Amino acid sequence: MTSEQKNLVDQSRDGEILILTIQNPPVNAFGVGVPEGLHAGLDVAERDDSVRAVVIIGGGRTFVAGADIRTFDLPAGKAPDLRGFIQRLDAFQKPTVAAIHGAALGGGLEVALACHYRVATPDAQLGLPEVKLGVLPGAGGTQRLPRVVGAAKALEMMLSGNPLKAEEAEQIGLIDELIDGDLLSGAVAFARAHVDATPLPRVSEKAAEGGSPELFAAARDGIKKTHKGQYSPGLIVDLAELATTRPFAEGWDAEAALFMQAKDSPQSRGLRHIFFAEREAGKIAGLGRDTPQTEIKSAGIIGAGTMGGGIAMNFLNAGLPVMIVETTQEALDRGLSVVRKNYENTAKKGRMSLDDVEKRMALLTPTLSMDDLKDADIIIEAVFENMDVKKEIFTRLDSIARPGAILATNTSTLDVNEIASATSRPESVIGLHFFSPANVMRLLEIVRAEKTSDSVLATSMALAKKIKKVGVVVGVCDGFVGNRMVHRYGDEARKLVEEGARPQDADAAMHTLGLPMGPFEMSDMAGLDVGYLIRQHQAQVAGQPKPDGWLDRIVEAGRKGQKTQAGIYDYPDGRKPVPAASTDEVLSSYRSEKGLTPREVGQEEATKRLTYSLVNEGAQILDEGIAQRASDIDVIYVYGYGFPAYRGGPMKYADEQGLKSVVADLEQYGQTPAPLLKKLADEGKTFAEWDKEKARG
Repeated sequence: MTSEQKNLVDQSRDGEILILTIQNPPVNAFGVGVPEGLHAGLDVAERDDSVRAVVIIGGGRTFVAGADIRTFDLPAGKAPDLRGFIQRLDAFQKPTVAAIHGAALGGGLEVALACHYRVATPDAQLGLPEVKLGVLPGAGGTQRLPRVVGAAKALEMMLSGNPLKAEEAEQIGLIDELIDGDLLSGAVAFARAHVDATPLPRVSEKAAEGGSPELFAAARDGIKKTHKGQYSPGLIVDLAELATTRPFAEGWDAEAALFMQAKDSPQSRGLRHIFFAEREAGKIAGLGRDTPQTEIKSAGIIGAGTMGGGIAMNFLNAGLPVMIVETTQEALDRGLSVVRKNYENTAKKGRMSLDDVEKRMALLTPTLSMDDLKDADIIIEAVFENMDVKKEIFTRLDSIARPGAILATNTSTLDVNEIASATSRPESVIGLHFFSPANVMRLLEIVRAEKTSDSVLATSMALAKKIKKVGVVVGVCDGFVGNRMVHRYGDEARKLVEEGARPQDADAAMHTLGLPMGPFEMSDMAGLDVGYLIRQHQAQVAGQPKPDGWLDRIVEAGRKGQKTQAGIYDYPDGRKPVPAASTDEVLSSYRSEKGLTPREVGQEEATKRLTYSLVNEGAQILDEGIAQRASDIDVIYVYGYGFPAYRGGPMKYADEQGLKSVVADLEQYGQTPAPLLKKLADEGKTFAEWDKEKARG
């Protein structure tokens, strides 16, 4: 074989087969330089009569894992011309074979679909995940995929964005042959066997099967639930229908126009922002790649309640043994029973086997003695929010845990510095704030205390990835980032109600923004007693009188939320909130006692006041250095509090509205803008620009 470098694509020969190997690590994204290299390869194949077929393959660990998202906003002429290359590939007069390993996603699968043939390793994955970025397949995917797998399967793939394994892809005709053994050798052999194929099979010339008005009507109804409020899913359905009813060229042109509409929408900007923000969150100022880490091979968890059991499941799912401690056998048995039930429910849904359930449960060791945690690499305290109790536990752990073990607290609000002071090794103490349900929610706030060592922080970040969490580093303050902001959000919600809004009005105002729950629905689900105890604690620490708000009175009446089937709302069926007459009575009495005259509060006012209260507190958190970047706050709110990913998080949403407009609305509604927010608004800047300036130092 001979080989020469052409941009980001190697050219080599195996007899009459030209091999084009894409070399754009780490995932061979279809970025600048890739189409140029592929065009150069096709030029050679066209000119050289000795070339009978072309194999396109990815170098390294994958085929093409998609377009380079960073190039989406480049001006025309500077962005990689994926559509132009695919048009040429579709019309190419010699057989082309896509040889797929790793992943063929997005633009990668569109390249493969434009080839005459597709072969793959059995473990390869193929998919069109563009919907997850608020866009749609824009280089023929919406038109070719229905022509290969049928309209129903194409809709399923494009609307879920989830990839298929190559074995399933072969069964539905998306892959022509699975290659066991060396992929390149197999692909070359396949190409050699098809050098004389006539006519060449072009997907663009096929008819899309399985389309019907009923199918597309059902798809449109379905996305109202699965993709509520989102823009691009409807466009995908429209284009898939077009593939079944109109010529390919018409669908191809329509796809280009609708792709640009979706790409330029605020929703796509929001989703792309979160995509990059999640990756940025892993970059910690002052923490180098060479920071030493401790390998976590086992974990101890104190507390087998809802939170402790959920935390344990994360470690068990990662294959790590866990020892879990409780104070009574009854509590221990109850905790283990809940963990087992959670796994068995997952098995019933077909997401794991019963053998997997038993393997996980075998890794979980119950104990009533904290002394049994002496060999654990990390110990996580997950008891109720009481500083004295937590300090007592950490004092004991200090004498039990092995040297070098990480001592973590799952506190959601308390001072991690004070907790660490109960030990002789504060450098080993860190906050790991899991979100409930801990086995489901992806967010992990990693609370860096004053004396937490770099090694402990780096180990905790690596651990987050291992247990499939999105770790975000935050500093110590009351509530850290997420709960500090949600406390301010809750304050504003209570004020809205005091002024005349009904709780259901405040909740509905956030539904319009795309949140699944409003502030009061969320409070009821979390348990009203949680916030009640926090307010009592804060008042006690500040030396203030006992809080006596309308919400405090509801709790004191024994209404603690969903768990008691009575909170701000009634829950006659245990889950669905129904407006409660008793809440109306408490509010009427409270307003009368406090001399408050209720007024009508509009939905727009409620949405702005609630959302901008988050933004305002977020800006203050940034100014204090509690969060490293605004995009970290967005990650916390998307993954921890249900803020719609297509809005990008509260700080990105504020950028989209314009910070001058945000400040004006805050002032109109009686909130004082945080100094950083006011400064950025006055300078005509955004939080995104602030992040970039800070990163540059």
